[in-house]
Parts: sequence; structure tokens; C-alpha cells
Amino acid sequence: MSPDATPTPLTATVWWAHTSAASSRLVRLLDEGERTRNERFRLQADRDRHLLGRAMARLSLAQLSGCPPEFIAFDLYCPSCEEKERAGAARDKSPHGKPHPIGAAQGWEFSVSHSGEWVALAVTDGAPVGVDVERVAPARDLDGLAGYTLADDEHRVWSVLDEPQRTGAFYGYWARKEALLKATGLGLSGGLRRVTVSPPDGEARFLAWEGNGAPGPVWLSDLEPEAGYRSAVAVLTDRPVDLRVRTAQETVSELLAVRS
Repeated sequence: MSPDATPTPLTATVWWAHTSAASSRLVRLLDEGERTRNERFRLQADRDRHLLGRAMARLSLAQLSGCPPEFIAFDLYCPSCEEKERAGAARDKSPHGKPHPIGAAQGWEFSVSHSGEWVALAVTDGAPVGVDVERVAPARDLDGLAGYTLADDEHRVWSVLDEPQRTGAFYGYWARKEALLKATGLGLSGGLRRVTVSPPDGEARFLAWEGNGAPGPVWLSDLEPEAGYRSAVAVLTDRPVDLRVRTAQETVSELLAVRS
């Protein structure tokens, strides 16, 4: 590619599902370990969110890979444990970390998030991706949460907002930051204050990373499932991103095909 050539866009697809789309018939898309975990959730709402996330992941990856959903398998990878081993410390032996497709769907990347009545799935071809959705709800100690969530520059901008704006802005910051941390594979263990992003009232941009392990080029965008939620998707790439969104109605059509 010549220096002046425009890089080929990378496609990132986001699927949305409302929890009302959950059905016990989707359980057959889960493997044995996922079914066991699903049964351990005490609340039906948690079972529904987990079921939808795993079912959507298998359906989307099966479509992209051209194979039946039951052929889709995952492995777990934890960057934090890799760092521990390099430092001479013992890693956690229990299965954990960000799931990566193996076998027929190897090479694809995905991320799942859920909050309230919404479940989001983001999928890309080969570029690490993270998605996060947060229901906006008044917090008993929003100032305390902001103290360990927002970087210093973010906190200065956030703290002077009018009271009605602060709650929504806080969750806007959180969604952008967690989406990026999930793309790196670190998740919340990576530390929200390490990440600095642009204020939620403007275009989503990654600004800074404190300490080691900076992710390199980042593409970041907001997503809005409906009023009362904040959501974002992050892709670790220097290529332009073609964002495609599958609505809840489109997702339901895919799920109904499985359930019928």
C-alpha cells in the first residue's frame, strides 16, 4: 500500500437485544460450562442477560464463519496473569479472562456487555474490541464513585457541570473507559483512572493512558440504545472503522429462527 492510500475500513458490528428476547429454547446454543453458569444465577434477569449474550455471540460468529453455532468454541485469556508470570508471581489457575473464539471462528474478536434491560455484542475481524452499556441511575455517592473512576482532567470537567448533567455525564465517561479497557482484555482490573477520554458531550476520543501497557491506536464511538442508557464501543486499530448496528428487532429475527 502506498503512503497516500486510504486503509481499508475495518467492519465492527454491534448487535442489540432487549431482555424480553430471552427464551429457554436458546439454552441449546450454550455449551455445558455456560449452561452450568447460567443455572447458578439466582435472579431470572441475570440468567436472561447471560443467555442472550452467549447466544448472540454464537449466532453472529457462526454467520461470519459459515458454520453451525454449535461449532463455535472459546478460550479464555487474561493479560493480567501474563504480567504476573513475567514478574515471577503465580497466576490464577481458575478459568477466567476475556473469551476468544477458537476453531472455526478463530481470528474474530467479540465483546459482550449488559445493563438493565439491554444486552450489547460487538464483533470485529482480528482487531480487539470492547463494548460497554450502562443504565443511568442516581448513585448514593456519585462524588465518591467519580473519585476512583475519573482521571484528574476528567474530574475537573465533570465537577463543574450542573447537577442534572452530572449523572448522565458520569456514566458516559464510564462507558467509554470500560469499553476501551475491555478491548485491551484487562477489563475493570486495568483501572478506570488510568484511562482518559474526551467529555461525554463531545465526540468520543481516547486521550491518554497512565502507566505501562498503553493500547496504541484506538477507535472509540458512542452507542445509544435508548434514553436512560450510555454505551460505547472501542476497537484497537489505526484503520478507519465501518460501524454497523443490528437493531433489537433485527436481533429478535435471528433469535426467533433459532427458537422456532
